[in-house]
Amino acid sequence: MGSSTRTIGKMLEMFEVGPCNEAYKMGFMIGQRFSQMIKSRLSKDLILQNQLLPFALSAELQPLITALSNTNKNKFPRYWDELLGTAEGSGVPVLHLILLNFRKEILPFLPSEVKIPDSDAPDDCSDVLVASDCMALVVHNEDANIALVGHTYLIKATLSDGLTFTAYTYAGELPSCAFGFNSNGIAFTLDSVPPLQEEIMAGGIGRNFISRDLLEATSLDDALHRIRSAEVSVGHSYNLVDIGTRKILNVETASRNRVSVHIVGETPFFHANMYLHLQVKQVQDENSISRKKRADQLPKQSKTDFLRVLGDTEDEKFPIYMKGPTLYTLCTAVIDLDEQTVSIIQGNPGNREVCHIFPMTS
Repeated sequence: MGSSTRTIGKMLEMFEVGPCNEAYKMGFMIGQRFSQMIKSRLSKDLILQNQLLPFALSAELQPLITALSNTNKNKFPRYWDELLGTAEGSGVPVLHLILLNFRKEILPFLPSEVKIPDSDAPDDCSDVLVASDCMALVVHNEDANIALVGHTYLIKATLSDGLTFTAYTYAGELPSCAFGFNSNGIAFTLDSVPPLQEEIMAGGIGRNFISRDLLEATSLDDALHRIRSAEVSVGHSYNLVDIGTRKILNVETASRNRVSVHIVGETPFFHANMYLHLQVKQVQDENSISRKKRADQLPKQSKTDFLRVLGDTEDEKFPIYMKGPTLYTLCTAVIDLDEQTVSIIQGNPGNREVCHIFPMTS
């Protein structure tokens, strides 16, 4: 029922799990398989250790955590069971994984005197998208805090109805807060966006639960429906891909059911961590503004160009391709709608060192 493969010389492991009749069982097996990595991540996560855990049981935060838990458990009982299974399988307290999965929904509500500066700043990601007559591509840098290096894995899951999905997963989180695809030919990459506090709805649906739901989308319309029907707390940017219709959409969301859809066409579209078309009051993220400005200057005529854009390190303070000390590009995903493949590159994407390549059609 479970097997795993490892790409020689690379740190990114893939675990194949299923078919499982129960979501709890699937989560349990994932938790068991990556128990050491999940424990390692929890111990190294300073935001979890210094901010979330000390205040999780406080009078200010406990009602919020209870509300988030109940809202998401009621809408997505299967994914909630998966989360409980992952905690049980890995041998860590359920509360720790709840805090990890709802980090973005909790941090804005921490008392200001205990917040570490920039702790709720966006995890930076960059995407270049195009859908022209000669190419249809999504190229995505998965950027995160450097503490996540060595704390990610790939899950290839088979569900009881026969659907399979492959998801790049942060240790202890639901698949996937990063990127993934399924056997229906639907794929996505994600970029966080920073709405101001007044734009955030306390106790709404968490982004990790929506992206887990997207892994089961049957079509582009179904994926959009799954995004629209979730009463989100914080908001997000989704790059949706449908191999069958050769379509790419950028979807920006915010609380109170605000959604804006941009159809990607022949003009290459660069997205960092700012809202571009949904009108939302947002934090002015200097890093994103700088990356977008730099990307706009670079040629984007070919796949090679796209990889060079995401490998660009020209701006020393805010490079598109990040190597620390705080933010780090974990990997680059390339979704090629004409080849119908998803490739994962480790290291600078300009060097094209592919560690995994997956066909998107079964």
